[in-house]
Amino acid sequence: MKNLAGKTAFVTGAASGIGLGIATALAQAGVKVMLCDIEEAALKTALAGLKKTNADVDSVRADVSLKTELQAAADATIARYGKVHILVNNAGVGGGGGDYHSWTDASWNWTIGVNLMAVIWGIEIFGPLIEQSGEGGQIVSTASIAGLISGSGSAYNVTKYGVVALSEGLRVSLAPRGIGVSVLCPGFIRTNIMSSARNLPARLAGALPSWPTEGPQAELAKMVGARIAGGIDPLYVGELVREGIENDWPYIFTDAEFEPAIEARFANIKQGFDRIRDRKPRR
Repeated sequence: MKNLAGKTAFVTGAASGIGLGIATALAQAGVKVMLCDIEEAALKTALAGLKKTNADVDSVRADVSLKTELQAAADATIARYGKVHILVNNAGVGGGGGDYHSWTDASWNWTIGVNLMAVIWGIEIFGPLIEQSGEGGQIVSTASIAGLISGSGSAYNVTKYGVVALSEGLRVSLAPRGIGVSVLCPGFIRTNIMSSARNLPARLAGALPSWPTEGPQAELAKMVGARIAGGIDPLYVGELVREGIENDWPYIFTDAEFEPAIEARFANIKQGFDRIRDRKPRR
């Protein structure tokens, strides 16, 4: 999609952080943007800020972990703009941390609902709408570097691996339909993800286990929080995503910090094949 001006995008998690960075970068390129978020006050502030730049933007509140609300947001987008060309599945939460002693079904359900099922439903709902435009389009889904290397067995990592797998598979199957598919794998970005619990729906009250205040998990949380606080500017990420849409990048990275760790992972995988390469399987 070399010429983005005049196209329409739907962006989830757009009230702050990476989502707002993407919405801003697209609006700067002349894209009409429907911002979607669960956090109503922040959504109003983001919309007002973008409108001051004369961008053609609107907003719709939705809890993307509920398919009915995501469908309603899609209906509102078509009612407002008539078409949609770009879907950005960006909404995400950092819940479900800790080891298995602290897991709860509710925390897994919330994290999977927002980070993975909302991506699946977004594609299911918006894919046909992009096709109906007859002008092609792009789907960008936000995973994480944690979708390529796993520092823990948390729900967050599991969902981000899922987004990568989904994007890689759909890239092949949707290309003949004129839809490009990209997966965004950011590193440490300056966002509010460490305070995801602020948006925990009332129906899941008490779903999140308390993080330990001491020990390895507490130290890990402190380190991650510090790195995020001093992380990359979300608008820079948005500009990378815009470039990725224009050039149909399969993977969009924000920096090369974790490249050695990813290479080490693939080296370990290759060693697994090397161990059995000369063995003849039984049939």
